[in-house]
Amino acid sequence: MPHSPLTAGAPEAPAPAHDIPFVEFEVRSDCLLDDARELLGRVFPGWAAADLDLEQNTDGITNKLVRCTNRRAGLTVLIRAYGKNTEIIIDRSQELMNMASLAHRGVCPPLYARFSNGLVYGYIPGTVPSPEEMGSDLLAPLIARQLAEWGQISLPGDRSPRLLPTLRRWLGDIPKCYGDERKDALFRKHFSLDMLRSELAELERLAAAADSPVVFAHNDLLSGNIVLAASKDKVSFIDYEYATYNYRGFDVANHFNEYAGFECDYSRYPTKAAQLRWFKVYLDHINLDSSPAALERMYREVCYLRPASHYYWGVWALVQAAISDIDFDYLDYACQRFDKYFDDKAQLPE
Repeated sequence: MPHSPLTAGAPEAPAPAHDIPFVEFEVRSDCLLDDARELLGRVFPGWAAADLDLEQNTDGITNKLVRCTNRRAGLTVLIRAYGKNTEIIIDRSQELMNMASLAHRGVCPPLYARFSNGLVYGYIPGTVPSPEEMGSDLLAPLIARQLAEWGQISLPGDRSPRLLPTLRRWLGDIPKCYGDERKDALFRKHFSLDMLRSELAELERLAAAADSPVVFAHNDLLSGNIVLAASKDKVSFIDYEYATYNYRGFDVANHFNEYAGFECDYSRYPTKAAQLRWFKVYLDHINLDSSPAALERMYREVCYLRPASHYYWGVWALVQAAISDIDFDYLDYACQRFDKYFDDKAQLPE
């Protein structure tokens, strides 16, 4: 019989979202490891503090993440403390439903508990690739097959593409003033709300022209959200904060854009030949037409939605610049993404 994590060790099976135990406790960013240790004692009362190893993951730019290993139990879990005010840009109820539903299907690790500003969930062992490695002969086909399978997932709720509604909501969250002289000057130099609204209308036109199928999309498939199994024959995707139904071409283009890394080195973007090989693996894996004509259609679809990826993360960064306490230059990142947005939009195929 499965046990609740509030009464014993880790549960043996995932629970529906509304049954995930809740702990009234806040993990503070300035006391991250100490608070994480105390939280573990509440979620897993049978765990002894002496058996625990805690390590902060410093790669993310949205949340605070702690990897917690119980040496005696041989179990590792993750504690994710939400970034400051990130509920403004992330639908946390959607994320919870995603994780519970995916865990129930065996697609992601179990969700053990919720707490006031985050989640405790299972850890997937393996190797996280670098951005440059995602396009390798080993990883590219594994990622293509896994993303094809993701697109077939059926979850409850709204199945319309969420790209444009999300962007409209985020535009409303960009502040009129950052209250910081450097930030305000940089915003005025490169952006205006009128320009952003005008370009959103242009994105709506491009999305219609792309004629892309709607699939269950990860929407944030950067290298840090991919785990290569030790057997090197399988990858898993992690972090489902942005996962929704969305345009297939957006999810694929967004992944290709992530070859550039946070340093935005777009010389790493896959060539057309590499993209066509990737598309064939993707389509063959789910028994869809992979004829030369079909590959060309998918290439056009991805090209037309590539600018949307830059706009998406550019606007995201403009909001984060106002709310985040993570040490990252969000405004500079927004400038780089919008520079590439205009560049890619000017080079669309016929």
